[in-house]
Amino acid sequence: MRQAVRAIVIKDDHLLVMKRNKFGHEYYSLVGGGIDMGETAEQSLYREVAEETGISIANHRLVIVEDAGSMYGIQHIYQCDYVSGEPALAPDSAEALIQAAGQNLFQPMWLPLADLPTANLLPIELKELLLANLANNFANAPIALTIRS
Repeated sequence: MRQAVRAIVIKDDHLLVMKRNKFGHEYYSLVGGGIDMGETAEQSLYREVAEETGISIANHRLVIVEDAGSMYGIQHIYQCDYVSGEPALAPDSAEALIQAAGQNLFQPMWLPLADLPTANLLPIELKELLLANLANNFANAPIALTIRS
């Protein structure tokens, strides 16, 4: 089953997200991607965040393990401290190359936390878990989440 990582990064009451327009379907997702062969989840986390956003992070902590089914696999979601940088795709990232072909757009950005309740952040089960746990900084042990849709 596919293994991937995602990052929860907050700066000045804003959540780092990827704004997507996938063939006309607009939504937000947490930044991240697949774990490459020979990589640890943590190595993949730092690589994916840098490639997709140019943001530097530190002090990662696993807070959610999401079973997203056979299509998306297991998502290891880490809460990370923001260190530096402004959101921008790396020119040689897979996302930038896909975007260059058109109709499948990626825009890393800061989403105000105040907008999160009404934002189309997917999957919805993850959004609800974020809303319930961001204020209390998550539990001590990772939360198991199963996506049903």
